[in-house]
Amino acid sequence: MTNEAQVKEAQFNQAERGGASEVKGAAGGVPRINFAKAAPKAFKALIGFDAAAREGLDPALVELVQIRSSQLNKCAYCLHMHTTDARKAGESEERLHMVAVWEEAAHFFTPKERAALALTEAVTLVAQGGVPDEVYRRAAAHFDEPELARLLALIFTINTWNRLALSTGKVAGTDER
Repeated sequence: MTNEAQVKEAQFNQAERGGASEVKGAAGGVPRINFAKAAPKAFKALIGFDAAAREGLDPALVELVQIRSSQLNKCAYCLHMHTTDARKAGESEERLHMVAVWEEAAHFFTPKERAALALTEAVTLVAQGGVPDEVYRRAAAHFDEPELARLLALIFTINTWNRLALSTGKVAGTDER
């Protein structure tokens, strides 16, 4: 397990210490399931997939992708986690504030980052129009085939993490490290 995968597992487990009965859902209602404890094989598989996806990708780019997907999915838990990680990795507050409006603030991001963010949006919102050929071509122009495959896998994993956090009622800010 890579360091990032260990951190991701620790982040989810930190909020769930003591079992699901002590953690209220995001809406403040019924306690939710401790997914890592209830489905450990599935959870470990997701951590492995996440670690494999990140391998060889620029850590700053990884955080930008995860932030944008978390914004689109309205996952406050993951957004808090990944903006914190991005800051620790040296990302500027200025760029973090611009991720949500990256198209209008294009000069804050490299062409490669913009291509990754466009692909992130298309894949995250796939039900709203698929992944346009132009978006895919733009990403393919900046990433070689193995990198592009890992970028896609990264987008798949953050969307899965977002859904896991939202479904299990993770609360933003409970990922103390």
